[in-house]
Amino acid sequence: MPVNARKLIRKMRGGAQSHLIEADDGRFYVVKFQNNPQHRRILVNEWIASRFLEYLQIAVPATAIVKLSEEFLAENPEVYIQLGTKRSPVATGWHFGSRFPGDPATVAVYDFVPDSLLSKVENLNEFLGILVFDKWTANADARQSIFLRARLREFARASSDHPSRTGFVALMMDHGYIFNGPHWDYPDSPLQGLYFRPMVYEKVLGWESFQPWLDRVIHFPESVVDDAYRSIPPEWVRGDEEALEGMLENLMRRRKRVADLIKGCSEGRVRPFPNWK
Repeated sequence: MPVNARKLIRKMRGGAQSHLIEADDGRFYVVKFQNNPQHRRILVNEWIASRFLEYLQIAVPATAIVKLSEEFLAENPEVYIQLGTKRSPVATGWHFGSRFPGDPATVAVYDFVPDSLLSKVENLNEFLGILVFDKWTANADARQSIFLRARLREFARASSDHPSRTGFVALMMDHGYIFNGPHWDYPDSPLQGLYFRPMVYEKVLGWESFQPWLDRVIHFPESVVDDAYRSIPPEWVRGDEEALEGMLENLMRRRKRVADLIKGCSEGRVRPFPNWK
């Protein structure tokens, strides 16, 4: 069931012109609108990524469909899209929401941490899992993540040995440019999907460093793809059904190419894996 937008908190940075909105479930969501400047297909990409990454067991913010009503938009006139000097109204209906991890008035979330703290992130190895995902899905953007201190059982279950233990965790976010963004194709480059901090790749010694995610992608179940497809709001894909189905069929054919794509990344001019043996 979708949640209903209740209150605008603030506008967010980025090309999609997302807005942070409080919903009627008491939670806060970074909302990307159907008529965002990057294209409606960005919402489809975000929704599919959230479902796939849940299966791959990589920490991401929870997601929801956020409904914007005429009443909400009338009460929040600062909700709009800026295109050059022109303001465009946001459409009513269902939009994509990425849940903010807590109350933004009390929870500190960082998009950058120093190396001394980055090395202590409890699920740092998931940067290797997300690289597998980004290579598979031809993410045309650099890898984005946020960091926060939280109870590990909530965000990084594999790192938790006690239900109340807390630590610094990374959440992978902003997946609108998988499938090459609105183009829904698969151009490959050694630099695609890399995180800009070399430290996250220092422990890569070889293929085993990318497990279990490499095997999970190679044997990715078609049932997960079908479930993700069926759960997309129809208004996000109206007129694009055939293109989406073809893009997902090509994605499944790419599963066995992921190891080659990672190898190509390791041999590129950046050489992100200095300890590969």
